[in-house]
Amino acid sequence: MTTESIEDSNSPTAWFKEMTPPERRTFWACFSGWGLDAMDVQIYSFVIPTLLALWGLTNAQAGQLATVTLLCSAVGGWAAGLLADRIGRVRTLQLTILWFSVFTFLSGFAQSYEQLFIARALMGFGFGGEWAAGAVLMGEVIRPQHRGKAVGSVQSGWAIGWGVAAIAATVLFQLFDPTVAWRYLFFIGILPAGLVFFLRRFVDEPPVFAETQRRIAQTGDRPGLLEIFSGPVLKTTILTSLLATGAQGGYYAVTTWLPTYLKTEKGLSVLNTGGYLAVIIAGSFTGYLVGAYLADRIGRRMLFFVFSLCAIAVVFAYTSLDIDNTTMLFLGFPLGFFGSGYFSGVGAFLTELFPTRVRGSGQGFAYNFGRGVGALFPSLVGTLSATMPLGRAIGLFAVAAYALLFIAALALPETKGKTLHADG
Repeated sequence: MTTESIEDSNSPTAWFKEMTPPERRTFWACFSGWGLDAMDVQIYSFVIPTLLALWGLTNAQAGQLATVTLLCSAVGGWAAGLLADRIGRVRTLQLTILWFSVFTFLSGFAQSYEQLFIARALMGFGFGGEWAAGAVLMGEVIRPQHRGKAVGSVQSGWAIGWGVAAIAATVLFQLFDPTVAWRYLFFIGILPAGLVFFLRRFVDEPPVFAETQRRIAQTGDRPGLLEIFSGPVLKTTILTSLLATGAQGGYYAVTTWLPTYLKTEKGLSVLNTGGYLAVIIAGSFTGYLVGAYLADRIGRRMLFFVFSLCAIAVVFAYTSLDIDNTTMLFLGFPLGFFGSGYFSGVGAFLTELFPTRVRGSGQGFAYNFGRGVGALFPSLVGTLSATMPLGRAIGLFAVAAYALLFIAALALPETKGKTLHADG
């Protein structure tokens, strides 16, 4: 390869131009799936202030509703990973998208805390499963030198979905009375179900997975349910689970409570809160794209080191220092940038660390174990806010999570540019 071609390969947009039609279709399917997943999940964060007022919920109860979704997503993610290793990445992705769409829609009919608790718990199973199937699918389809950029750019779909949820919440709460606006917000969660038709028609299984399935069929040596907890894979499972715990815990401690923090402690209206969140979401989207590029440029581990340290500094300033609203507005961009951008390296990193025969299971478990433990953070923030300011409680748990992300990355090997092989 010439120097010119190497430089072109490392450019921010080369990977997209070089994608084959199957790679491109897979990219847009996974990008859309993750974005719509984000929309359905983040809808709840905009409903919290209304439910606190209408139903008289405590912060602890509101946090528990967020936590049960994430806890169930941990179970759903591992189950979907196991399923993806058996029936395929694409079929599993279809099932999970249908699942979380239906139960987000049904959340809008809840008449009590208990009913909403059940609906959000069931929604969580599909939410966790979508990432497990989609991240493996994208990671296996794309070529090694662009895996970080492609999988990371898929991750940026989360910011798009978050933005759609923010816009929908701002519009609906302006047009309708809050007593019904929150229900309409959940109702639009059925929209992702339409993506299943695209998946069925245009997206195929990755060749490396198909070859692995062929070898397994020949040998009869099918992966066991607990294979990721034995032999040389065990260490990888433990360390990647800790990495994901730090990544998920920091993110959810901040984003679950941001609208409530801005409204209750900073005294912002619904419309103004939307403006502040727009800056944070813009920073998040930019962070995902820059993180995706850096994951292939400087490596997965260095990306985690830089972004986790910067996230610690920005979150502390945003939630714990006495700063005016104008400063908070501008600080929102780096908060979104560093508080989300490290996710761009996670999917590719986990794909490269696990062997193909258990990649869905391993990646699904590790990422969603982190989500399950990180799920406790919103609930703990809500509980702790009874004894200290909400902003300080958010900052405390977020900083601890980002520190864990840094330490786990330090213990894992660099995998940038690794070629995936069929096994079995």
